[in-house]
Amino acid sequence: MPLPPRTGPIAALVGATLFWAGNYVLGAVAVREMSPVALTALRWSLAVVPLAVIAQVVERPDWRAVLRTWRRQVVLALLGMVGYALFVYTALQHTSSVNASLVNALNPALIALLGAAVARRGLTGRAVAGMSVGLLGVLVVITGGRVGDLASLELNVGDLLMVGAIVVWSLYTLGGRGLAGVPPIASTAFQAGIAALLMAPFAAAGQVHWPRGRDAVVALVVIALLPSVGSYLLWNLALRRVPPAEAGSYLNLITVFTVLISAVTGYALGAAQLVGGVLVLGGVLLVRDRSAAAPGAAGPGRVREHAGETVRDVRPAGDVPRVPADGRRGD
Repeated sequence: MPLPPRTGPIAALVGATLFWAGNYVLGAVAVREMSPVALTALRWSLAVVPLAVIAQVVERPDWRAVLRTWRRQVVLALLGMVGYALFVYTALQHTSSVNASLVNALNPALIALLGAAVARRGLTGRAVAGMSVGLLGVLVVITGGRVGDLASLELNVGDLLMVGAIVVWSLYTLGGRGLAGVPPIASTAFQAGIAALLMAPFAAAGQVHWPRGRDAVVALVVIALLPSVGSYLLWNLALRRVPPAEAGSYLNLITVFTVLISAVTGYALGAAQLVGGVLVLGGVLLVRDRSAAAPGAAGPGRVREHAGETVRDVRPAGDVPRVPADGRRGD
């Protein structure tokens, strides 16, 4: 499935981030009628077959080799497919999609911090400054701008759940190192299948129901097809033409698109969200290591970045960007 030489990869990257943003906006619609457990179970049950078909067509993986990694895949499915989704969808029952995406934008900085700690490698002053600015931005968002009154405020449980979500996703990212040789779409399909199996007991216990309302049904189907399937195909097609470092710069569009979609659909942005969002995105830009963007900086054997796992190529495995385990960003 070739892309036009110039505009094709850019359109694919923009489309992938747009679909990932839709997970926040449509997730907020779906959880009005569905429980987070039901949404998580049905999402991956619907997505697993299309993902497997696309993996077979695009990557032609050795499925026996993928199966041999099942132990790590189970852990990753528990963290990234089940745990992260449950945190996000539960958060969306208590906070807005805008707030959720703004808090989630701090994820790359947190992964960089944890990755540096695991690698026992110090952070640059610029990275520390970026993380501090990003954290301040998150505090502005979750406190409604009253950071000075943080100790006495009753914080929104949804925003706090999103902090839990990015912690879980960071662990998922660091745990993905061992899958460097597994094709990314095949890995995603395998994890989606594991997630569906892990959620099966909840379905057997009667906790998973197909939604009755039209809006919830549409939201569920679109989440299963676009953020869960379409984004991965578009991202991987784009990466055949676009260097990983360049592609990574497009990932900040996830938060931008979430805010824009919410605004178009009638959501009124507050001053705290605008200021906090600018701080969070500014912090992410500061954390970036520009030296990693040089040609050849992520050559063979080097760990590259993306939104969910640390792998030897920049491919998606979730709803947010990957960052290398050594804490450096190449976008």
